[in-house]
Amino acid sequence: MHPKDIRIAEFDYLLPDELISRYPLPERDASRILAYDHAHIETDVFRNLASRIPAASLMIFNDTRVFAARVKFQKPSGGIIEIFCLEPVGHSMSLSQSMHEGAPVEWKCLVGGASKWKHGMILSKSVIDNGKSYSLRASFVAKLEDCFVIRFDWTPGAIPFSEIIRYFGETPLPPYIRRNVEISDRERYQTIYASAEGSVAAPTAGLHFTKNVIQSLDEKKIIRDFVTLHVGAGTFKPVKSALLAGHEMHEEYMEVSIHCIRSVIDHCSREVVAVGTTSLRTLESVYWIGQKLVAGIPFDPEEIAVEQWYPYEPRSKEPTLWESLEALAGWMKSRNKERLITRTRLLIAPPYRFRIVNRLITNFHQPNSTLLILVAAFVGKDWKKIYEYAVREKFRFLSYGDACLLSSVNS
Repeated sequence: MHPKDIRIAEFDYLLPDELISRYPLPERDASRILAYDHAHIETDVFRNLASRIPAASLMIFNDTRVFAARVKFQKPSGGIIEIFCLEPVGHSMSLSQSMHEGAPVEWKCLVGGASKWKHGMILSKSVIDNGKSYSLRASFVAKLEDCFVIRFDWTPGAIPFSEIIRYFGETPLPPYIRRNVEISDRERYQTIYASAEGSVAAPTAGLHFTKNVIQSLDEKKIIRDFVTLHVGAGTFKPVKSALLAGHEMHEEYMEVSIHCIRSVIDHCSREVVAVGTTSLRTLESVYWIGQKLVAGIPFDPEEIAVEQWYPYEPRSKEPTLWESLEALAGWMKSRNKERLITRTRLLIAPPYRFRIVNRLITNFHQPNSTLLILVAAFVGKDWKKIYEYAVREKFRFLSYGDACLLSSVNS
């Protein structure tokens, strides 16, 4: 069956409201982890993760960093305009680089209260920090089909957008957490290894890692490497159509180093563990980019590298994982590229066959979501048993909840 024909209603389950975590646990690695290995399910504590990963495995993390993407302005009349930054206008550079631009910049945004934003009105707010004055201004530029283009200007204009947004923005907690943002969220809704700023949502599987957990992985000779996938607001976009064919997958920026590609090549015959669905989608996208190069299909990194249905198109032959990755590594070397910077719209759904990842660390996802459908592709029909077990044992769900360690149905 082509995934376009998947009925979304088949990926529903009863999620009691009390199981949705509004706050993280005091200790990151005290979260529980559901370990699934080919029909066998166990419960453990996340700090014991290393004991469940084979020695000499390769573990890939997403090092994206959440930025304060939600900015609230007060109009002279007292009303509030809320601007949610999505991505910079134009794709001439990586999202991480765009975060370091000086004033002015234009961003695609969602706007709450847009109907009350009169044409020509410039929204502004100011703050004084350590005796220095900072101000941010927002101007309406255009209305697009599903968002707005907003121009931001600020003083002092030489400081980067990433810095000015810290003064005026809020941590963009997911809508299902249903509480006000607190100061502690700036640190807790962030992985301890986050470095490449640009996400509007955290890669939540990584929120459980601590220095002690990472040290235990190192002691077991588990290799660690990083990719970057900047999580967009589309990750929370509900699937409203009855069939998956009616859902348009959101695009997201991804960056992968040639060093990471070489690490995966070296582990082709061993375990590759993706920390989070974002790391998994990035790695699987890497395979399809290499496949295009082997097939002689023109590849422009400034375009969307992998469209959502591309893996499901009929083809007579596919390259091996080694052939695909070597082709991409060779392409990068010939162009003196240390990092591949592009975008992906890959949608992973049954009956997708995973080319790189054998194990997945992830949190529990919402009913009828593309993330749950990805999990169903990874573990097969046992996803229902896994989620029934998690609800019965009162695991904590969603972004601030507990974790899973899943083995692929392909392995």
